[in-house]
Amino acid sequence: MVKLTEVEDEHFAQEKPQPSKHDVLLASDDEDEDFTDTESEISVESDYDVDSESLYERLSALKDIVPPSARKQVTNTASYVTSFAKSSIAFSGKALWILSTSAFLLGVPWALAYAEEEQYIQLEREQGMIKGANEMLAPGAPNGEEQKTQPTL
Repeated sequence: MVKLTEVEDEHFAQEKPQPSKHDVLLASDDEDEDFTDTESEISVESDYDVDSESLYERLSALKDIVPPSARKQVTNTASYVTSFAKSSIAFSGKALWILSTSAFLLGVPWALAYAEEEQYIQLEREQGMIKGANEMLAPGAPNGEEQKTQPTL
């Protein structure tokens, strides 16, 4: 059978930490011993020029602040939005192509036929106006064909 014995370190054997009033082990009651000033010589005498830093560099430095789960959610959302935008633009482009070609294939011949029909209607109106004007000038006169066959005095 194995017998275990506790071996104490010399450092801990000489200085045993005393429990505080809240049963927390502290090395000392004076907590200001470990205080360091945030403005050290290193931060004051830095060679880094903040003005030369671009916006992209500043934003990429903030990447570590955002937790990985939130970054993944943001990238998934951005990916979904971009894929939706691409597919909707592709669909609308195809739909616009179909509508425009249909309009050209069906609309242009119809428009030409409509314009030709309007020209025939306008020609008939003009002929009717000429016929009406001839009747007003010579009321009761026979048609122009009969008038040519008769001798004039």
